[in-house]
Amino acid sequence: MSILSKDYKNTLNLPQTDFPMKANLSQREPEILKFWEERKIYDRIQEKNQGKTPYILHDGPPYANERIHIGHALNKILKDIIVKYKSMKGFYSPFVPGWDCHGLPIEHQVDKKLELEGIKDKVDILEKRKHCKDYAETFVDIQKHDFWRLGVFGDWKIPYLTMSSRYVAYIVREFTHFVKEGYVYRKRKPVHWCPSCVTALAEAEVEYADKESPSIYVKFRVESIPEGKEILFDEFPRIEHYFVAWTTTPWTLVANLALCLHPAYSYHLVKVNIGQGRYEIYIIVGKLLDVCMKEFGFKSCRDKDVPDVGEYQVIATWGGEILEGIMCKHPFIDRKSKVILGDFVTVGEGTGIVHIAPGHGEDDYEIGLKYGLDIYAPVDDRGRFTKEAGELEGQFVFKANAKIIEILKNKNSLIKEERFIHSYPHCWRCKKPVIFRATEQWFISIEHNGLRKRCLEEIDRVNWIPRWGRDRIYGMVLNRPDWCISRQRAWGVPITLIKCDSCSGFIKEEEVFEGIIKSFEEKDADIWFIKSVDEFLPSGYKCKKCGGNSFSKEMDILDVWFDSGISHAAVIGIDKRLNWPADIYLEGSDQHRGWFQSSLLTAVGTKGKAPYKTVLTHGFVVDGQGKKMSKSLGNVVAPQEVIKSDGAEILRLWVSAKDYRDDIRISKEILERLTEAYRKIRNTCRFLLGNLYDFDYRDYSYALLEIDSKIDRWAMSRLQTLIETVTSAYENFNFHEVFHALYNFCVVDMSSFYLDVLKDRLYTFKPGSMERRVTQWVLYQILSTMTRLMAPVLSFTAEEVWQNIKQRAKSKEQREEDIEDSVFLASFPEVDEKYYDQELEKKWDDLFVLRSEVNKALEIKRAEKFLGNSLEAKVILYPPERYNALLSEYRDFLPAFFIVSAVEITDQSPDASYKSREIEGFEVKVEKASGAKCQRCWNWSESVGRFKEAPEICERCYEVISG
Repeated sequence: MSILSKDYKNTLNLPQTDFPMKANLSQREPEILKFWEERKIYDRIQEKNQGKTPYILHDGPPYANERIHIGHALNKILKDIIVKYKSMKGFYSPFVPGWDCHGLPIEHQVDKKLELEGIKDKVDILEKRKHCKDYAETFVDIQKHDFWRLGVFGDWKIPYLTMSSRYVAYIVREFTHFVKEGYVYRKRKPVHWCPSCVTALAEAEVEYADKESPSIYVKFRVESIPEGKEILFDEFPRIEHYFVAWTTTPWTLVANLALCLHPAYSYHLVKVNIGQGRYEIYIIVGKLLDVCMKEFGFKSCRDKDVPDVGEYQVIATWGGEILEGIMCKHPFIDRKSKVILGDFVTVGEGTGIVHIAPGHGEDDYEIGLKYGLDIYAPVDDRGRFTKEAGELEGQFVFKANAKIIEILKNKNSLIKEERFIHSYPHCWRCKKPVIFRATEQWFISIEHNGLRKRCLEEIDRVNWIPRWGRDRIYGMVLNRPDWCISRQRAWGVPITLIKCDSCSGFIKEEEVFEGIIKSFEEKDADIWFIKSVDEFLPSGYKCKKCGGNSFSKEMDILDVWFDSGISHAAVIGIDKRLNWPADIYLEGSDQHRGWFQSSLLTAVGTKGKAPYKTVLTHGFVVDGQGKKMSKSLGNVVAPQEVIKSDGAEILRLWVSAKDYRDDIRISKEILERLTEAYRKIRNTCRFLLGNLYDFDYRDYSYALLEIDSKIDRWAMSRLQTLIETVTSAYENFNFHEVFHALYNFCVVDMSSFYLDVLKDRLYTFKPGSMERRVTQWVLYQILSTMTRLMAPVLSFTAEEVWQNIKQRAKSKEQREEDIEDSVFLASFPEVDEKYYDQELEKKWDDLFVLRSEVNKALEIKRAEKFLGNSLEAKVILYPPERYNALLSEYRDFLPAFFIVSAVEITDQSPDASYKSREIEGFEVKVEKASGAKCQRCWNWSESVGRFKEAPEICERCYEVISG
């Protein structure tokens, strides 16, 4: 066949690949998941790294009570990125997922279901616990599938569950350690109490939200003054004296037993004229006097001996410590209130006088103990007043506020009433306001054995990411009260203590504890409710204190934060796959008061050390405008819907593209932008694959210098920079830098330059030419490296690319074992110093500046319709002297570099040139290239028409197809 009869397109080395441009992720991802499962890729990773340095990320267990939400997806993908990266780096890094299966969230849902069925009050505790267990198991399976669908690697067949018999036995074991060491005590003291859920709550189970409350100023009439202090009150008892207190919880006045003043503050006695010849004297802290009197509607009496109606006059000032011991009359109950002193009184708002109800407040309780006050709380489990509250009996406390205010008005004890919006504690489950209520509860002492101090010391030994996490948890542990660990519910691990009915003492013998633990290991926590108390005791057992032989079991359950908090002991402490302490814990920022803290307290209490070396915190997911997600607002983004429409890969890209340390925004528009970014990364991989269709997979690294391929050497150097940047980003958990580095490499270094410039060589040179083979070898290095770099993030795409590489190599008779079965069995790329050439990159940085200016000159000519394709052009460069050596060195490569047909360098300023504003003295003139257009390579050349058999092509192309 003559050259003339050839279709020149068929002589080009055009890309060939079956790697699709359209990802179809929602269809392709399940196929890749099936591949991972069938080939047991996760198991093989563990086998490969067994015995190597461990890196353990301990999974904080989510609640098994709903489909996963977008916050779950963020959390698990972040963990997966770390585990996959560490595994590819050669660390032994198994991931053991877990679930928190006990507690109120699950019981709450079961209660609703039983109520709908009309049997809530008919089921016994064991039947209810079975319903809860079934519910938890259902959602463990659902969430397990959802996490697996995200492409998260882990031991999904052997997770840890806080309701398993092995785990609950460890809960009991850790709890009994605290008991034996003297941390655990039972006491009547105020705790957060949810009347709706009918249980005590720990600090971690309380959320703060705005609540509108009544704000009232109440008068407490002075009834008696201690002997020796009469001199303080010249006009007592002729004029009634009142201490004025401010409160936003009128219902707690029912339990008022005292008024608290700050010992170091000055308090004014203020005489007010209330009309009709009547005066009253108010006692208010000096710093708030003007504000309060303005609120009450009184003006200051100036230059008068006696205030007129509606005016006030300061008649005396006394320090708070002097006023201690005065007795006042309760505003509406036949009871006395004693004036006491406390340093917690502030002057930020109110009157500087705090009404004290020891049964309904933390500070109130502590000061009540100091002064011997009764821990009085006439409120039942459902937040209703008991018969001790008299006419208020049966009323819900918040609803009783209006009635109490009415009583105060009728008793002339109310000065001012208004509404007040403030941050108020709410139950984390039902979202309703909680109350402080004194009840008999079990606590772990934070002060015993220096637990608080030791926890604070351990906090400073941990690496907190971001750094502010240290300050957050440090402040919380520094100021937290004792840990309330008892709950008045059914679903959970019971507080496994047995009480002597005679002396009310609790049994603490090792033999009894070990027997209970063994029972839990054999059966699970239900055994506590199945066996009688005597079955947990040795035959004929008698109380060691009093000799009694009648006993009863404690029926409260443990706080679920204790359940999950001891996972360090029940999982990483005993699982042969893991090591204690964990290298890293990773959860949302709310866990500084939750799991991070409960884990710290339990670990320091039992092992004397924090259970983690590093704690990484991520923010919350919000919508595109930064608003909290809410079904009522309609701004919830469900991961299942994203997977269905766009694929899990886009969610993984979203996780890595955003700085997780702050709140992370997500919206349809954000996902669309990321989808476009994903396409560019994917298409770069596709281009690389397409141009490797005929590569022979031999090593051409030696030829990089032999043929002086500066552009390929530049690409290899840039690749080393990419490896270094991405590795550093992974090491420092800066995953958004991983995304940006890969994206910029694909879009800027590859698509916009290297791959564009090399098309001529790849398409038009002889298939087996050394220049083309060297470039293909570089393309293979780039593709293999990029695929492994992005694998922890874009796991599905990386595997798809890798399998394409493997299949292609196999078709070229490359030994199959040379390329691992999965990208995740391959090693993470390492910087190869012999290709790292900073001096070369610097030269190319200068060349890119010149290229940018040449492109501007070409664009002007395109706009003028002087040019169509840039290959029609010849450019004449008039450079500043400092660029002469560089241009001379790259003279032969410049046409390909600028993607024009010819380049000329002149030392004379050309006419009608483009004068650069960026490079002083640099001019570019664009002319039509001489000769004619080659119908094969599209370059313009004077050699076109020289060959009779192929007059349409240039000399270079003629030599390719005729040889």
